[in-house]
Amino acid sequence: MASSADTTSSGVNAPRLIVGLGNPGETYRDTRHNIGFMVLDEIARRMGAAFREEKRWSGLVAKFTGGYLLKPLTFMNESGRAVQSVGHFYKASPAQTLVVYDDVDLPLGRLRFRTSGSAAGHNGIRSLIASLGSDEFPRLKVGISAADGRPAGERMVGHVLGKFRTEEQTELQIVIQRAADAVLSAVDRGLENAMNLFNRQPES
Repeated sequence: MASSADTTSSGVNAPRLIVGLGNPGETYRDTRHNIGFMVLDEIARRMGAAFREEKRWSGLVAKFTGGYLLKPLTFMNESGRAVQSVGHFYKASPAQTLVVYDDVDLPLGRLRFRTSGSAAGHNGIRSLIASLGSDEFPRLKVGISAADGRPAGERMVGHVLGKFRTEEQTELQIVIQRAADAVLSAVDRGLENAMNLFNRQPES
């Protein structure tokens, strides 16, 4: 019999709650920090799932066969509150919660699955760890660093809250598609399988 974490007969340890991190509102739309929202929008489009605002949880929620998508409408540093509430309601444990978010230590175009780990300076992940009481939840990091590398010092905030450059748009669309592929692979075939496929650097 399949475990409660499974969404298909082959999806061992597949996530039941998929979370994309970002900041709400037009001011932050299409910024680097919101790439988690962009990926979830693409996943919802492919699944034919529609987001509905759930004010009790301060989030946008969409149902798919076997699970739920969540875009918290709190600001990034309070994301954990929405994730904890939705996960508790739908009985999705931290280990069954896959979080998609931006990583400034990875170049644009790179993806990296991890099964657990520290916040590494990311306010959204810090909030999730505090609210869930654990760092044992899988995550898909999506690189947002520019070609000239990780910004330093005061440039960091402007970088993550800035929009992608015109010359980055093609690579951005490619990585959104690839990140959606990665999440759907985790749903269909399990997290370990997806990690093996998508943690490799894409061929140029």
